[in-house]
Amino acid sequence: MAIKKNDSMSKIISGFSKLTKQEKINWLSKNYFSSQPEIIQTLQQYWNSDKKLQQLHDDFIENTVSNFYLPYGVAPNFVINENHYVIPMVVEESSVVAAASKVAKFWSKRGGFKAEVISTTKIGQVHFMFEGNKADLTSYFHQQKENLYKATSSITKNMEKRGGGILDIELIDKTDKLANYYQLHATFETKDSMGANFINSCLEAIAKAFRKDDIDIVMSILSNYVPQCLVRAEVSCKIDELGGENPREFAQKFKQAVQIAEIEPYRAVTHNKGIMNGIDAVVLATGNDFRAVEAGAHAYAAKSGSYKSLTHCEIENDVFRFWIEVPLALGTVGGLTALHPMAKLSLDMLQKPSARELMQIIATAGLAQNFAALKALTTSGIQEGHMKMHLMNILNQLNATNEEKEIVVAYFKDKTVTHSAVVDQFNTLKR
Repeated sequence: MAIKKNDSMSKIISGFSKLTKQEKINWLSKNYFSSQPEIIQTLQQYWNSDKKLQQLHDDFIENTVSNFYLPYGVAPNFVINENHYVIPMVVEESSVVAAASKVAKFWSKRGGFKAEVISTTKIGQVHFMFEGNKADLTSYFHQQKENLYKATSSITKNMEKRGGGILDIELIDKTDKLANYYQLHATFETKDSMGANFINSCLEAIAKAFRKDDIDIVMSILSNYVPQCLVRAEVSCKIDELGGENPREFAQKFKQAVQIAEIEPYRAVTHNKGIMNGIDAVVLATGNDFRAVEAGAHAYAAKSGSYKSLTHCEIENDVFRFWIEVPLALGTVGGLTALHPMAKLSLDMLQKPSARELMQIIATAGLAQNFAALKALTTSGIQEGHMKMHLMNILNQLNATNEEKEIVVAYFKDKTVTHSAVVDQFNTLKR
């Protein structure tokens, strides 16, 4: 809601964070929803009746006033490296879970998914300015390098016990891109932890040890671009095993659809968005950072200088092969994974995977989602299945009763679902 100029000062509040949750809601209602008194009830009805659990959620972020729920579903029948999984998914978009489940069952009868972690290296950087002689800076870096490791010893001690820690620290010259700009480029292994706090703490300790009068530290921060934290998942089978009326034609069209996404950015963005439908849903369900995963995946898709598909397809010797390579920085310990009850439940459902195993599971979910989308696009079209799943959302918007829903769903069983067609049929029932 926009604030009128003459009311703007009355809307400025100090000490908002110190108000109780109820006081925050009352302030919101008075200043922004004065014509909607039901807003208080709407916010309160999403509070958890378990006060301890609600307090846990309130402490995740600042200024909480309520909870925002998303559906939590499961996709069964996944076979990955000969292990069986039911994959939890948190997503609001209709057809995502259904599509993943259908594809999982399809490939379970054709050898399942194969997945492997290629590398697990993560990156952080100390960004700084230096106007002096590069040779002097290089000499100083080599003199200090051992001390930079020592400066982080209290931070890295426990991580090193688990087989992780700082892998290397390099001095990088970026002065051709920005005058006087250099960086300390550090690589890390964080094992089962996503490692954001660990990496940032190490970088700040490194910056403090490296700083001197002629070195101006700008910032120290991890990178969410992790091209060396990479996982691959794939499926393959004989073309004739793909089924359908003409499996050879389907395989060829499917491959062409992937090739188009490899050379056409307009298509590639939507293509990869479909992949992220599957990836993000599992990332959310396991309490990981979907924003970091999104940023890293899209950066990887553009690593060649042109934005391209994250999946690839080939047909050789009558064998259809479809695979994904995607960077995924994930954790199974620490952070929200240790705090959110549903995140812990999700990891239990996945048989308590290591971070490497979770990378394989989530990459597989993305590949499955992409296979489902491309199969629909190259055969019946994307809208047929999507709109049938969307049908219930339309009926809920129309406040249809359970009896009316049953009648309308039965009517569209063999018909094309469109929003206008559903509205027309619903209105016919009301006459």
